[in-house]
Amino acid sequence: MLGLNYTSVSEFILIGFSTFPQQLLPVFFLLFLLMYLFTLLGNLLIMATIWSERSLHTPMYLFLCALSISEILYTLAIIPRMLADLLSTHHSIAFLACACQMCFSFTFGFTHSLLLTVMGYDRYVAICHPLRYNVLMSPRGCACLVAGSWACGSAVGLVVTTAIFRLSFCGSNEIQHFLCHVPPLLKLACGDNVPSVALGVGLVCITALLGCFLLILLSYAFIVAAILKIPSAEGRHKAFSTCASHLIVVVVHYGFASVIYLKPKGPRFQEGDTLMATTYTVLTPFLSPIIFSLRNKELKNAMKKTFLRRLHSSTT
Repeated sequence: MLGLNYTSVSEFILIGFSTFPQQLLPVFFLLFLLMYLFTLLGNLLIMATIWSERSLHTPMYLFLCALSISEILYTLAIIPRMLADLLSTHHSIAFLACACQMCFSFTFGFTHSLLLTVMGYDRYVAICHPLRYNVLMSPRGCACLVAGSWACGSAVGLVVTTAIFRLSFCGSNEIQHFLCHVPPLLKLACGDNVPSVALGVGLVCITALLGCFLLILLSYAFIVAAILKIPSAEGRHKAFSTCASHLIVVVVHYGFASVIYLKPKGPRFQEGDTLMATTYTVLTPFLSPIIFSLRNKELKNAMKKTFLRRLHSSTT
């Protein structure tokens, strides 16, 4: 898979934060560490609450639990290495480790997008076809949707990683990023097949992400049309409130992604590109559990109930 015979490079140098003043790096380390710990604790709290509260054993919260797992694994593939590099003077990463990081980050990142799409479909069924909800979103059907998201995410991660690491890297080994990412690695590759590989990888990623986004938009188009047909304002508000947290996370997820990957080409500034990349790898996972916890009244009440029960049991 990794094509070790195709390259003369045995390791890469991650120089994403090397252009920043040294006195800023400990500040970045502390900030990103706190955000990372909060992301882990927030997602673990969501998972524990869903697991312990039988009232939350529904498809919507099953998907939310799967989303929290993918988010934990995604950040685990990127942030610990980034934090180590912020305090280290040796920023090299082995060829195999670089390939593994890319594979895991793409796998969990695309799984995250697919799960958001599945959650949009769940809300569409709940609002547009409430009488058929238990049939369409049966336990077996939900398990298939989650398993399919993980399988498709893994397939994309393997395809992208295999394509990139079968290229030849015969020049500089300095990656202008804080993780092993496709665009900076393509700049280091050489050979006649680099343009075709870049085009193929780009098409796979754009098709997957754009397909997920369009399916979410389609789901919400039907949802909005159904909500507008509800006669009472209270009924419309109640229906929309069940979608609010998911919709906000989708906007944040794809909003930061579009800023990073679809920005106009122009003069490149390493510091700006690095900070923009942290919004997608650090800030977006940090915001997700906050949004779901604060905007979902049922989950928020279940968290309070679980916390009070644990506190009462510990005092007695």
